[in-house]
This record gives sequence, structure tokens and C-alpha cells, in this order.
Amino acid sequence: MDVGPQPVSIVITTYNHVRFLAEAIESALGQTVTPAEVIVVDDGSTDDPASLVSRYPEARLIRQSNQGLAAARNTGWRAACGHYVVFLDADDRLMPEALVSNLQLFAKKPDCAFVYGSFHRIDASGRLLNSAEPQLIGDDAYESFLKTNLVSMHAAVMYRRDCLEEVGGFDARLRCCEDQELYLRLARRYRVAAGVERIAEYRHHDSNMSRNIPAMLGTMLEVMHRQSAHLNDNARWRNAYKTGVQFWKSNYAEQQVSQTLAARASGLMRVPWRATAKVFALAPSAFLTTANRRILKALRSRLARIQLLRTLHSRYAPVPKSIRFGDLRRVRPISRDFGYDRGNPVDRHYIEDFLSRHAEDIKGRVLEVGDNAYTMQYGGARVTHSDILHVSPDNPRATLVGDLSEGNNFPSAVFDCIVLTQTLHLIFDMRKAIATLHRMLKPGGVLLTTVPGVSSIDRGQWGSSWYWSLSPAALSRLLEEKFDSANVDVTAYGNVLAAVAFLHGLAEHELSAAELDAHDPQYPMIATARAVKSWHA
Repeated sequence: MDVGPQPVSIVITTYNHVRFLAEAIESALGQTVTPAEVIVVDDGSTDDPASLVSRYPEARLIRQSNQGLAAARNTGWRAACGHYVVFLDADDRLMPEALVSNLQLFAKKPDCAFVYGSFHRIDASGRLLNSAEPQLIGDDAYESFLKTNLVSMHAAVMYRRDCLEEVGGFDARLRCCEDQELYLRLARRYRVAAGVERIAEYRHHDSNMSRNIPAMLGTMLEVMHRQSAHLNDNARWRNAYKTGVQFWKSNYAEQQVSQTLAARASGLMRVPWRATAKVFALAPSAFLTTANRRILKALRSRLARIQLLRTLHSRYAPVPKSIRFGDLRRVRPISRDFGYDRGNPVDRHYIEDFLSRHAEDIKGRVLEVGDNAYTMQYGGARVTHSDILHVSPDNPRATLVGDLSEGNNFPSAVFDCIVLTQTLHLIFDMRKAIATLHRMLKPGGVLLTTVPGVSSIDRGQWGSSWYWSLSPAALSRLLEEKFDSANVDVTAYGNVLAAVAFLHGLAEHELSAAELDAHDPQYPMIATARAVKSWHA
């Protein structure tokens, strides 16, 4: 279908998310329909997004003092020239077909104020977690938005700019939920359309605003209360309003109860009692209903275990006092996703500590495998050229494609630094891979690499090629075959508790700093190495 000549402006807002910003910009510039402009609004960041944006001549930077997300978005669309506007948070990404999919919706229904699609969920490193089901809309857009959350990811929306101007854009007084408030305001006056295509990728990480459950619930209830002045004598709207208020209370009560019970059961992280009390105060009935259901389920499970133990005890002789394993006494892990679905994985804590200690090495022309997130996060302005290596040509961001163990086509002596995290174990012939890495480095260039010691095996695409786990001694010996032994520095990270937590798929925040940073050489969770290519090599 012809989507017409109308230009689209993409507005990217950032506040201290420069580590993700490059991916957001590249996803905007990589659209199958070229946007009229890409505007980056820096809402008073302290991590210098200007240096990164300067690498993209197609992007324009607007800087302002910190005023909040709603104000930053208003700054962006008011400066935009496009007939349509898409808003992308710096930590999220657009799919390549995002613009064309929503433009096709507008071509079918040009009188809509906005259209939207669905989205994928990704983790902090950009790995796919799952896909959200499309939330379609009824004939009465306002009634539909009163009832429930139809748009869970703002980048999946495309707005008509004239409609934004007509209603005054986002309410800058709101520190969150400003998108939901705008949907309701627009849906009262205009039509809205929805599609089933996946438009964007929503990144889950520890600093997501949506993790502040009391703030989200309190603001959303305020937004819903504003609607009571517009219901008039419309019985369907009044019923939808009541349904919606109950939906938001139940939704956030469920999230808070889950978070609290998980923290209480694990014994490894601080229980969020203050946040729990706030949510209870805002939605006592929904909170108690959810809590009672969850607690009764847990009690039924515990009573069944107690009955089994009593039966065994009555039939067999008493056994010596046993260890209390708690929630870890199970043959299935708590998470099979390395902890990504719970937060930042434990091994990433050690990888990021290692890279931060050697951040000064990440400079000049840098190569990283899969993406360049760590290059940008730790190299920043020191990086003059960033390359991405991937084994498959399906990765559109890759500048080098191929297998390191068969890397004869890779350039020699061009890289100042190579960042190779959790990759070497996926290559069967590691010796050949290390030889290739050594050849690609300039004299004096640095290889920063990490490998798993104690780990589960990926259940996704890398499971069939997960060949090795390495001890620090093994990693040291492999590297010293190509690098001078004096130029190889290997370090072990982890301890028995961290290893057990990682195997169960717990996340970094579920262990204390003292528990994470106690390193036992007999239980190396990961091994890291800094290897420097000799000047005479």
C-alpha cells in the first residue's frame, strides 16, 4: 500500500541513558521509510549525550534543563516539522518496519489522532524476552481507553502532529503516566486505530520508571479521576470508568504483591515494605484480594509439603538435622533466563565491574561482538570508530560478519581494543579464534574478554554451540599461546553463593554487595582477562 509523502519526525528523549542511545538512534535511522528528521532531546543529562549524537549527522540535538519526560517530549514535537510524530525513549528501539506499518494504518484511517501497534520485550542487553499480544480497540476509542491499558509501549504509537497541537501535547505536570493521560484526552475527541504488527522493542532494566509502582499507581488514579468530569450522562463511559479504576488498582497491586513476596521468600534482597504500604493505602481492597489469593496458594503448597514430611517421618527413622534450603530446594531453577527476567544477571555484575576497571583501554577503533553497548557505555568519547562483529549476516548492525575461528577475511592490525564478553565458549576451536583476535589487534592493542566458569547453558539459539566452561588457569594458558605471558592478566570473579544464585537465575539486586564481591578462587563464576598485543608482534 502507498503510504503517501507525508513526512514523519522521530523524537528521541534521553536522560542519563547514553549507554543505550546509539541503538535508539540507529533504529530510527534504519527505517524502511526514511524519517523527515530525528530529533534527540537531552533532558539535562549528566552523561554527555552530545558527544554520541555528534557521530550521527542525520540527528539533531536539543538540550534543556531537566524538566521531566513529558516536557522533553513537548520540546521535541514542537520543534518537529513532520506531519506525523513518533516518540522513542533512549533505552528502547524501533523495528525497521515501524514507520511504514503505522503509516499504512493512517492511510486506511486518516481521520485518526493516533495509531499504534504491538511490541517486543527485550532485556538490558537487547536480547528478546517475549512479545506482547496486540491490544485492539473498540468502536468507541474513549470507552476502550477508560477500561484498560491498550498501549503498554509508547514508541508503538504514531501521532498526527496537528492533533497534538490542538490538545496542547503532554501534561508536563505529570512525572509519569503522561502518555496514558494524552491517549484519553485525544480519544475523547478523535478516532484511534490499532494494528497487529510489532512496532518497537521495549527494554526492561533496573532503572525503568515503571518499576516505581506506588508512583505509577498514584498518578494513574489521578489521571482517571480527571475523567470523571467528562462522563456526563453517558452510562457506557461511567461503567468503563469504574472498570478502569479497578483495573489499574488490581494491576499495580498484583505487581507490588509479587515484588514483595519474591523479596520476602528469597531472603537475598531488601523487602520493599514502604512501597508495599503506599500501594495498600492507594488500593486496599485490590491489594488484600491479591495478597490473600497469593498467600493462600503458598499456604496450600506449604501444607502439602508438611504433610509429606510427616508421612515420611512416621515411616522412617529420624535423619540428622538438615540444611534449610528454602526456595532453592528445587530441581528446576527459579529462572531459566540467567536472571534477565528478574533484573541484571549476576554474571553481568562481574563483567561490568571488569570492564569499568579497564575502561581506559576502550578507545580508538573498537570491535565488540553482537552489539556495541559496552563500547559506548565504557568507551564513550574515547571511541573514534565502533565496529560490530556477528557470526550471522542477519544482524543488520554488524560491520564484520563471520566465525572468529575461520576469520581469514577479517582485517589485520586495525583495532585498538576488542571487547569479547561471554563469547569464546561458543567457539569450538578457541585456539584459532584467539589467533584471529591477536592478528586483528594493532601492536599495543588490548583484548578484554570474559568466559563462563559456573553457568547454566542457554536454552535459546546459543544452546547448540555452548561448548566450554573455562577455569582461570585454562583461559590464561590459551591466551599465553599467542600473547606474551607478561601481557596477560587473568582474574576470577564469584563465590559459591553467587554461583548458586546465578544457576537459579537470580538477579544482581537479590544479593548484597558484600555477597557479590567476596571472591573465592575455588568457585570462579566467570574468568576475565586483559591481554595486550606486544609491539614487536
